[in-house]
Amino acid sequence: MASPVRPAGIVSIASHAPEKVLTNFDLEKMVDTSDEWIRTRTGIVERHIVADHECTSDLALEASRKAIARAQVSPDEIDLIIVATVTPDFPFPATACLVQERLGASRAGAFDLQAGCTGFIYALTVAAQFVSSGAMDTVLVIGADCLSRITDWTDRTTCVLFGDGAGAAVVRPVEAGRGLLAFDLGSDGSGSELLQVEVGGAKVPITQEMVAQKRQFISMSGNEVFRFAVRAMGESAERAMARCGITSEDVGCYIPHQANLRIIDSAAKRLHAPTDKVIVNVDKYGNTSCASIPLAFDEAVQDGRIKSGDIVVCVGFGAGLTWGSCVIQW
Repeated sequence: MASPVRPAGIVSIASHAPEKVLTNFDLEKMVDTSDEWIRTRTGIVERHIVADHECTSDLALEASRKAIARAQVSPDEIDLIIVATVTPDFPFPATACLVQERLGASRAGAFDLQAGCTGFIYALTVAAQFVSSGAMDTVLVIGADCLSRITDWTDRTTCVLFGDGAGAAVVRPVEAGRGLLAFDLGSDGSGSELLQVEVGGAKVPITQEMVAQKRQFISMSGNEVFRFAVRAMGESAERAMARCGITSEDVGCYIPHQANLRIIDSAAKRLHAPTDKVIVNVDKYGNTSCASIPLAFDEAVQDGRIKSGDIVVCVGFGAGLTWGSCVIQW
């Protein structure tokens, strides 16, 4: 007999960023750019970059350890680990399996999820379904990426944008009226070529010729992605809010994907979201892909901008093209 639906939500959240910081002034020495140019077009001042010995699973592990400690759960209580990433340690095995072993979560299933920068919202939504159905009690959701490893550091149009980081959330049953209230997920594969890493999969394997052409790095059609992002995030957040019957006046804060300050500002205007309700930390981290939303979420919880009972709207977009949003009562 099927278990009754029960509320599911985030009971703890944590994040981790590498120690190494790359500032705009550092980038001035690497490519033809300037601090003023980067700030005015992106809002980014600095970003964190992994050391040579670090990788995605290292960042994910550190964020996960903090999250489970804050949730006061032990590794052997975790039923499932989902890692949202576009930069897995290996094509296989899944990065989630590597985190599972290092955490000592011996009971947990583990898999990776790939939905571009929207990955954390997708993974959080998937986790909530397992918990709500009664199939599982504790799911660890991680968004982690090392975009510096797939960035062409000679391309000034993209290298100024990206950084590395991780965020982790523990999803468990919560009291009625709390947790994940509604969500919206979507995709449009016709725009897949607007934001992609072309080389390294089964269709276009890595060869010396491809590497010489630098086709193993991120390529992006910036103007088209900008227009898509503003529209997709605004519409997705509106749909999710409508599904649980709330308006912008009910929202305590918005946490958008931290891709670019101009995109964030434009999406906020479309949602009629006051500036003081929009969480922004892109200036300190750049675009960290799947880590973007949990990094900002954790920061806002720790500094008191998100309080118990607040309604939080998370919204993002990414390669695919994908988009997603969710409404959470904290």
